[in-house]
Amino acid sequence: MLDLRQLRYFVAVAEEEHVGRAADRLHISQSPLSRQIAQLEKNLGLTLFERSQQRLRLTSDGRVFLTEATALLRHADRLENLGRRLGRGEEGGLCVGYVGDAMHTGILPQALRVLHDERPGIHVALYDLTAAQQFEGLRQRSLDIALVPEAPPEADPDLRSALLLEDPLLLAMPSSHPLAGRGEILPEDLDGQPWIAIENSQQPAWRDDFVAACAAAGFTPDIRLEAPEPLTALGLAASGLGMALVQESMLRGDTPGVTVRELPWFQKSVRLWAAWHQIDLRPVVTSFRATVLNTENVADVAHDADVADEPVR
Repeated sequence: MLDLRQLRYFVAVAEEEHVGRAADRLHISQSPLSRQIAQLEKNLGLTLFERSQQRLRLTSDGRVFLTEATALLRHADRLENLGRRLGRGEEGGLCVGYVGDAMHTGILPQALRVLHDERPGIHVALYDLTAAQQFEGLRQRSLDIALVPEAPPEADPDLRSALLLEDPLLLAMPSSHPLAGRGEILPEDLDGQPWIAIENSQQPAWRDDFVAACAAAGFTPDIRLEAPEPLTALGLAASGLGMALVQESMLRGDTPGVTVRELPWFQKSVRLWAAWHQIDLRPVVTSFRATVLNTENVADVAHDADVADEPVR
């Protein structure tokens, strides 16, 4: 059986790449730390580190093991926190996974505001995770609800989901751009224009997908800049550095220096789904899910809280 203490020691050494620094961080001496790492490797039958006089480096197996060990320790911390809260007679709090779109569309902040008004003593832990990590968290019961850019796999027997939002992409360009005064913008007008592409950390092939979507619509973007998120893209557009496709939810009100145009021929949206385990263990989870599914921003296609038995794919 794995020893969580040894796993914490391993993670510290892996992150520091040095036994001395890891020992200082853990407030123990080097000799017992080295023995614990050696014992872990012996128990696993696995070499986790390549050793030299200067530093330690993870082996390829060690890197895989580090990823899983980190996830297990995160889950153990959540489980310990849950147990302590239950032991004090509380409802256990909530662990919520999310992606950035859940925040800037207002869905998650609105739901949390309602929760705070109804249950001001509930502790909420928020985890910014990929969709795959959130689905695994739901399966392991370390997350209570996930807000993700895609639905769980069709064949998953444990997870349910509902579409919360389809957020249309609109064209944002510098107000000084010659196209800003046009009433209608056609695909050929955008061909070869300087563009600001918005990164998608959830999708490794995001750049190729963006270019392919533009090409399918009839134009080729000249990508000059890459923005980490939509607000940065808007700031760059306001500075006259290019145009971008930005979710409608990011364009509420006027943005100085930016002109926004709808493109009827470009029917692309950013989607946001809620996902959860089919079995609710605590009433607070059921209640919070109903709150999320009934926020003001929820799309008409999303079902109400009564559809927990049937996924919306």
